[in-house]
Amino acid sequence: MRRTLLMFACLAGVRVHAQVPDTDVYVARLSRRGDSLVAGPAINVTMRAGYDNQPAFLPDSRRLLYTSIGADAQADIWEYDLATRRRRRLTTTPESEYSATVIPAGASAALRFSAVRVERDSAQRLWSFDAMGGDPRLILKDLKPVGYHAWVDSARLIAFVLGTPSTLHLIRADGTDDDIRARDIGRSIQWSAVRRAFSYTVRDSARARWIVSQQLATSVERRVAPASADNEFHAWMPDGTLLTSIADTLVRRVERRAGGAWIAVADLRMNRVKHVSRIAVSANGRWLAFVAEPVVPAVPKDTARQRAR
Repeated sequence: MRRTLLMFACLAGVRVHAQVPDTDVYVARLSRRGDSLVAGPAINVTMRAGYDNQPAFLPDSRRLLYTSIGADAQADIWEYDLATRRRRRLTTTPESEYSATVIPAGASAALRFSAVRVERDSAQRLWSFDAMGGDPRLILKDLKPVGYHAWVDSARLIAFVLGTPSTLHLIRADGTDDDIRARDIGRSIQWSAVRRAFSYTVRDSARARWIVSQQLATSVERRVAPASADNEFHAWMPDGTLLTSIADTLVRRVERRAGGAWIAVADLRMNRVKHVSRIAVSANGRWLAFVAEPVVPAVPKDTARQRAR
């Protein structure tokens, strides 16, 4: 339990209490109506008391991975199938795993995902696993403590490394060409394939938060958009549209229109949630996943686990 709470404190940046926050993962359909983006009603895919967080879609856009801290106080990676609405536990280890992300690969390559593992000595390093959560392999031996990461391609990734200050690394998967690109950044790091750029958040001299980006070839920061004062998390759609939530409202930004202003998409509070944080978009752009705290009490842990069997 100590290792789990230490990892949660580092990743979430909040004071640790006896329990981590009760957060759930929700999914909603995304669709286009002319120039408008529409988000349908959300489904609570975890629906239990406890910490469920960090959603990431698989390439088929039919399943997503997420982190769940169970009754055993261990953080493990779970998978949710959007069609069957069934959950499956992928990792069952003495360690804790967080921040699952699919590793890009060719069409013939077997699917693997990466995750931050809190090892028995409390080291936080990046590991990979097969599609069933087995065959663990250490990816970056010397880079630690890793908090978050995002893959550029099968050979390169960006990694958030905890410290004072935190650092953002562009590094090859074999540990070479480690280039520190930024310092003192926020917890949301994203890769946009269509823009060929990665994004993250920083604060300016007035402590205002901004979403900024860098191209791979240069470390020059470009301001993309002002970020919400209460939420640093954002995500890119496949077409390059930027999404975030402001005051629990999903908003989008298209630079070529309306002067790049944020445009409201959906009031997520209609789904009886509050404190919306992390968001993710499927590869086909048709699904949104987000993390929030339910307004109504969740079902007991044991009941939720029985449904997942």
